[in-house]
Amino acid sequence: MATDPAPDAVVPTVRLLSPGPDELLRSHRAHWARRRRLERQLHDGASLRISALALRIGVMRHRIAQSAPDLDETIDELQEQLHAVLQELRDVAGHIYPTLLDEAGLGPALREAADRSEAVVRVVAPDGRFDPAAEGAAYFAVADVLSSLGGVFRDVTVTVTAEERALVVVLDEVPVDAGGRMLDEVAGLGGTIDVTGGTGVGTITARIPCA
Repeated sequence: MATDPAPDAVVPTVRLLSPGPDELLRSHRAHWARRRRLERQLHDGASLRISALALRIGVMRHRIAQSAPDLDETIDELQEQLHAVLQELRDVAGHIYPTLLDEAGLGPALREAADRSEAVVRVVAPDGRFDPAAEGAAYFAVADVLSSLGGVFRDVTVTVTAEERALVVVLDEVPVDAGGRMLDEVAGLGGTIDVTGGTGVGTITARIPCA
């Protein structure tokens, strides 16, 4: 049974504080680490099991072809559905943290994103690796912009460099209003966005601190 506190009792007050910059940075780095682990679980777990299952069904086809030829069409449908599920899993994993980004780095992953864009995009990036969290933020910031560009953009350049413990990505000849969307991706890691060109088309520079 609840009782009221005595009239002169002191009721403690606890102030909930917003996390400071260091805590926020650690939180965002942990977030990117979780995304990488989840992508690996999908890639190395569910995807491989589905691939193995599709292969086993294919082997079964040859074993039962003579005894039950009417099952061929059913087996074809099962394999097609499994391949569709596998592709959907890969698409989901790619939106979490692309396999190519995890295995090969930012440069190859951005080149793949450029190939998918309707625009003509040239990517200049070093072969070396950066901090995984910074790579993830940079990739999704740039990939979002590239995916929104139409075919009228014929001279887009993405340049990646390292600069004093920071990953720097420069996009030339892109809509400057895309800077706001890029900031959403990099701000959690203490990143900044500089926009040059006023309105219309210009240059967007992202700087993301590396651990």
